[in-house]
Amino acid sequence: MPTARFTYVSGPDDYLAFRLAKQVWKEMSADVEDDFSKEVISGHAGKVEDVEQLVNRFREATQTLGLFGGRRVVWLKGCTFLADNQTGRAEGTQQACEDLREILEKVLPEEVGVLISASPVDRRKRFPKWLEKQGECVVAGGVDSKGKGIETLVAIVMDECEALGVTIGNQALEILINKVNSNSRLLLEETRKLATYLGDEGREITSKLIEELVPNFGEGDFFESTEAFFSRNLRWTLDALRRHFFAGHDARPVIASLQNRNRLLIQLKALSDGGEIQLGGRGIAKPGFERAASKYSDRYNGLSNKSGYNVFTQNLWYMGKLIGEGKMPPLKRLIDHQQEFIRAFEEIVERPNEQEEALRNMAIRCLT
Repeated sequence: MPTARFTYVSGPDDYLAFRLAKQVWKEMSADVEDDFSKEVISGHAGKVEDVEQLVNRFREATQTLGLFGGRRVVWLKGCTFLADNQTGRAEGTQQACEDLREILEKVLPEEVGVLISASPVDRRKRFPKWLEKQGECVVAGGVDSKGKGIETLVAIVMDECEALGVTIGNQALEILINKVNSNSRLLLEETRKLATYLGDEGREITSKLIEELVPNFGEGDFFESTEAFFSRNLRWTLDALRRHFFAGHDARPVIASLQNRNRLLIQLKALSDGGEIQLGGRGIAKPGFERAASKYSDRYNGLSNKSGYNVFTQNLWYMGKLIGEGKMPPLKRLIDHQQEFIRAFEEIVERPNEQEEALRNMAIRCLT
């Protein structure tokens, strides 16, 4: 029999939180044969009155006896009033949460199974803290505002690929995650689309297939040109630039993307050459990276948020992927790249109708 009075599912990614909560609900309601003993209550609330109404409905649902004396299950799904928003901060909402707490304290798990799911959640508030402490807390992974949690995206793609009977390499996976701007829902949808496209003709999702079929979601994502450039593959770089300009895009975002990647590599190369970070089979060793972050924190004063100017605000897994197996260009070459990017920018300012030519010439100078 259940030991906790309720199960609480939350996480930074609303789609992943819902996906996990749906799985928990399926397991929780598996032994309940009577559909009338299963109740799902929407936790969406646009104003305080909505919160009060759903709390009252939840009270009725948990106090109603199951048909023929059987066990009931209730899911308070997708609570939006636990977030840091106007409704969540309202005094009336806080009182409604206290009412909800009192209801949960009286729940008998052998008679009523309760599931509460919410995302995003302001964990500073008293009620979410109480939920985490008193219930069976299950946290769904996801990428937060600082880019942490990308390992979860990797895991769900690998699980989805296994279920679909296809494979995907590390480079292709990185391209796909960047293409969808780390959006979990899009990531799974695009993975399914690619697997469907393959059909019986192949079983591997390749980088080429992703570039051909997956659009860039979000602004400023011009990953193919950047990935091709830092793979030191001139032919791929020139082809990527051709596709970029054929689609009618501008040169400036490409230069910005190249600069951002190169800026990180300069920092990583300096740290690696100085023995500050250690490279292993799984990327950058975490203890050394954290020691370096503490040692050089004063050099990054005012850059605590995620920024290409501060390598220590970046996701460690992603930094390890940038380094790869440690075959980075010499530090001087990376600095020369930065100068070439500046030169290319000056050329497109002087000759705005020759942007593609300016970037192609830049790539040839850097990669030959």
